[in-house]
Formats: sequence, C-alpha cells, structure tokens
Amino acid sequence: MLYFYSFACLIGGLTIINATFSYQSKHIDLAFWSMLKFQLIALPLFLTANMLIGYGVKLGYKALGNLTYVLSTSKGLEILISIVMGFLFMKEIPSWKTWVGLSIVLGGFVIAKLK
Repeated sequence: MLYFYSFACLIGGLTIINATFSYQSKHIDLAFWSMLKFQLIALPLFLTANMLIGYGVKLGYKALGNLTYVLSTSKGLEILISIVMGFLFMKEIPSWKTWVGLSIVLGGFVIAKLK
C-alpha cells in the first residue's frame, strides 16, 4: 500500500508543479508585477506540491529502502508529466526521439532495480 501512496503523492505533486509552470509560460506576461502576483497566488500550490513530493519520497523510501531508486523514479515521472503538460498547454507533439529517450530512461530504472 505504501507503493500506491508514494506513487500517488509523487504524481500529484509533480503534476501541480509542472502544470503551474506550464500555465505561467503560456498565460502570464513577463512583466515583473504580473509575474510577482502570479507567484504569490501560486504559493499555496507550491507548498502543497512540495509536501506531496516530500511524502512521496519518504513513503517510497520506506517501501523500497533505496533512496536512489525512489528519486530516479520521481525524475522519470517528471519527464513523463512534462511531456503531457507540453501537449496539453503548448500542443507539442513528442517526436520519436522523445519516446526513444523516455524508453532509455525507463529501461535504466529496470536495470537499476535488477539484482
């Protein structure tokens, strides 16, 4: 059950952060005051996301006993979420090179987990 909670917390926190930055890059003007206003409004989102990521890493470490694997998995999830956010916000279609790179990263996780 810890695996599920860890995975859910990591997905939630990483999605909040990536969605917030994607929204910012698409809809927020580069002017200082509009950027500052957005960042102040987004502070509760960042707090929530950081708490979720912290719990996700902590629970993942408790379940697996290997911090390197948990952090590597979270980076892989972040790459996957970044691809999804690029599609949702910027209408970017990943090329075959993107999928090859992601499969190499995911293959590395499998190799790292093998004993």
